Amino acid sequence: MLQQLTVENYALIERLDMELDSHLNIITGETGAGKSILLGALGLLMGNKNEGKTIRDESRNCVIEGQFYVADYGLESFFEEMDIDYEPTVLLRRVILPSGKSRAFINDMPVQLTQLKELGARLIDIHSQHQNLVIADEAFRLRSIDALSASTTLVRKYRTCYDALREAEQLLQRQIEEAESLRRDEEWLRYQVEEFEAAALKEGELEATLAELSILENADQIGEALNIVRNILDADQIGVLEQLAMAENAMVRVKKDYPSGEEFAERLHSVVQELKDLGATIASASERIDADPEKLQRLTDRVNMIYSMCQKHRVTTLEELMAVGERFAEQLKTITHSSENIDKTRQRIADLRKEANAMAQEIHALREKGAAEMTQSVEKMLGKLGMAEGRFIVELQPSEELLPTGCDRVRFLFSANGRVAPQPIEKIASGGEISRIMLAIKSLLAHSAKLPTIIFDEIDTGVSGRIADAMGEIINSLAEDMQVVAITHLPQVASKGETHFVVYKHDSRTNITRLSADERVEEVAKMLSGSEITSAAMEQARLLLGK
Repeated sequence: MLQQLTVENYALIERLDMELDSHLNIITGETGAGKSILLGALGLLMGNKNEGKTIRDESRNCVIEGQFYVADYGLESFFEEMDIDYEPTVLLRRVILPSGKSRAFINDMPVQLTQLKELGARLIDIHSQHQNLVIADEAFRLRSIDALSASTTLVRKYRTCYDALREAEQLLQRQIEEAESLRRDEEWLRYQVEEFEAAALKEGELEATLAELSILENADQIGEALNIVRNILDADQIGVLEQLAMAENAMVRVKKDYPSGEEFAERLHSVVQELKDLGATIASASERIDADPEKLQRLTDRVNMIYSMCQKHRVTTLEELMAVGERFAEQLKTITHSSENIDKTRQRIADLRKEANAMAQEIHALREKGAAEMTQSVEKMLGKLGMAEGRFIVELQPSEELLPTGCDRVRFLFSANGRVAPQPIEKIASGGEISRIMLAIKSLLAHSAKLPTIIFDEIDTGVSGRIADAMGEIINSLAEDMQVVAITHLPQVASKGETHFVVYKHDSRTNITRLSADERVEEVAKMLSGSEITSAAMEQARLLLGK
C-alpha cells in the first residue's frame, strides 16, 4: 500500500507531497493539469526507463520517493532473494541526475533498476487508458487466465521444461548435421588417424633423435678425438696418468722433511683419481661410438618422416603435430559414437516432451476452470454495468504443438446483444464496452493477485450516466479489500470514497491538494456543469456525495 508519495523537480512539478488513504483515493483535475505527469513520476518510481525531459531545473536532481506498507503481502522471500533487509514499511527512491543517468534505492540501499522494477510490479498495478488495447494481446489473456486459475507457478515450471526441450532439439539438430558432415570425410579421416597411429609419435623424440643422429653422422671424428684423449692419459711411461702418479710419489717421499709436501701429494692424488675416472668414461664412450650405417639411415628416415608430416599438416613443432593427430582421433571417435550420442539426445527429448505434455495438460485443466470462472464473473459484472444482454466467453483453443505457455491459445469473445453470436472482442467491442470489460477483468485480477495497490487511469473512458455510477461502485467495492487510486473525469466516479485529490496548474507548475468535504462538493459540481457552477450542479453534487 502506497502511504506517501513525494515528487521533486520533475517535469512541471516543483514539489508535490501526497498522503494516500488505505482504501479509495480519487484524483480529478482539468485536462492538461498534470495527472499524466503524476503517473509518469510514479512509473519512474516503479522502475520505468527515463525517457524524454524529466528534470524541471537542470541544476539539481529530480527525486521521486514513495513509502509503502507491505506487511501481509508475502514479500519476505523476495527481499531475501535481493539480499535486502525486510521491513513492514519500505522506502523506494529514484534519483534522476541532470546528465540523464539515474539511481535507485530500496530502504536507502542502492539497487539495480531491474530490482526496483521487480518490486514495483509486486506493489502497484497501473491500468491506464491505452492498456484497454492489451485485451487484443494473447499474452495478456493468458496471464489473466493463469492468475485466476492459480496456474502461474506451474506455467513457470513448464516454461523451464519447455526451454530445456527446445535446447535439446537444437542440440540434436547440431549433432545430426555434425555427424553427416564428418561422415562425408570419414574415409579420409580414418586414413589420417591410421597414419598417426603408425607414426607412433612420442613427446620430445625429435630433439633426442636429432642429437643421436648428429653423433652417428660424425662418428669417425668423435671416435678419433676420444682415442687421442685416451692415449694421452694412458700411454705407457709418457701418459699423463703415469707422470702424475710419479709426481705424487715424489711428494710422498719428502713430506716428512717438507711440510707442504703432504698437501701437494693429496692434491695430486685427487687429480690422478679424477683423470682415471675421466679416462674410464672416455674409454667406455669410445667403445660405443660406431659408424652404424643402418641405424644412421633409420634415424634419418624417422626425422624426415616427422618433418614431412609437419609440412603436410602445416605445423612447425612435434607438439603441434601430435595435437593434430589427437584432434583427428577425437573427430573419428565422434563419428564412431555419433549414433550413440544422437540416441541419447533423442531419448532426452522424448522424456522432456512427455514431462512438458503432462504439465501442459495439467495447466489446461486449471485454465478450463479459470476460464469458466472468468466467463461467469465478467458476464455478471457486465450486467451491473448496463450490459444485461452482454455475453463474454473465454475460449481455450488447443494447440497442435507445445507453446512456450502450454498447449492453449485463448480468445475473449464478446457480444453486446444476446441475439448476436460472440466474436473476438478486439474486432467487435466499442471503446466504452472495452473499458467496462477491462474493469471487470481487472477487478477479478486484483483480488486474485492480492496486489497492495491498483491505479485506474480513466478506465471509465467512453461511459457516462448510470453506467459511470456502476463503474464507480465496482471501483469502490474493490477498495474495501485493497488500496485503489482512481483518476477520473466522471463525477459519478469522483463521488465515491472519502479521499479526493485535485490536480491543478498554477504558474505553469503542477500541484495537487487534498479536498475537504465542502471542497469536494464544489469539485464534483464543477465536473457536472463546467467552470460556471450552478446551484443545480451543487445540489446534484451533494446528492452524489450523500451530503
